[in-house]
Amino acid sequence: MHPMLVVGSVAFDTIHNNTGTHKRILGGSATFAAIAGSVFSRVQLVGIVGRDFPEQTVEALTAHGIDMSGLERSDGLTFHWEGRYSDDLTSRESLCTELNAFAEFHPKIPEAFCDTPYVMLGNIAPELQLEVLDQVRNPKLVVADTMNFWIESKREKLLEVLRRVDVLVINEEEARQLSGKHHVTQVSKALLAMGPKIVIVKQGEYGALLFHNGEVFAAPAYPIDQVTDPTGAGDTFAGALLGYVAHHGNARHDTLRRAVIFGSAMASFCVEGMGTDRVMSVDRKAVNERFRAFRKLAHFSSEDEVNEVEREDRGPEAQPTV
Repeated sequence: MHPMLVVGSVAFDTIHNNTGTHKRILGGSATFAAIAGSVFSRVQLVGIVGRDFPEQTVEALTAHGIDMSGLERSDGLTFHWEGRYSDDLTSRESLCTELNAFAEFHPKIPEAFCDTPYVMLGNIAPELQLEVLDQVRNPKLVVADTMNFWIESKREKLLEVLRRVDVLVINEEEARQLSGKHHVTQVSKALLAMGPKIVIVKQGEYGALLFHNGEVFAAPAYPIDQVTDPTGAGDTFAGALLGYVAHHGNARHDTLRRAVIFGSAMASFCVEGMGTDRVMSVDRKAVNERFRAFRKLAHFSSEDEVNEVEREDRGPEAQPTV
């Protein structure tokens, strides 16, 4: 097992959805990614919070297997986001974004973290992602996330990031925005040409697509009876994906395929609860059970059955003799 480093936001979220108003619950890109990654590997978190961030929350994250020694404390307040979801949870409106302590954040990677081989650049400004890349030493794999705001306002800096990372994780709408293409195959080719060796396009309730070494892998989404809160699902997906890769210590294509499924499994848990509540309660046994459910969901033929279909297609003369 190898450690992974997660750098991003640690925040409070106020969420209005069809179940009511949920004030100042734990959130942030680094938080979700670190919790998900810790199910598979040792996680080191770098972020910033304010004087209002409870010490018991730090202790709870530490107890979850996350090294919080890279968490900086400010005299200000913790980053706070407030948003309202539509009743069907398919869209959301940002009502308020208070950067607070995060406005002065410049990642300071502890010396003990600088040689961490697997690095997750959470959804933060590309300038901050570059600051992280300037501090880490010879990572084996760097995963970057981004969003429409940075694509619109910091495109050149974002392109600089993409030239220096291995994996881009991005949702489908933003992938089209960044690439200027529409068809997902053209989108993936344009994104790969920007620098990353691997592109993973998140498709929300429809799953995810992995593009690597000229191959495409389509992962389904797990059917959920009741979605409660989609906040942080994408960060959870990326954190679990990297955590699984770090656990195995390689980024071979077969490992990446399983990592995408484990990422999808963790994201499916995330949306079942408010904020981080559900994903904090998940252990490896539960994730493995859902992984097996994914296998049944996507499985349609054994090797023997494929051979039989091919024989049938070739006609009676291809049938085995007795």
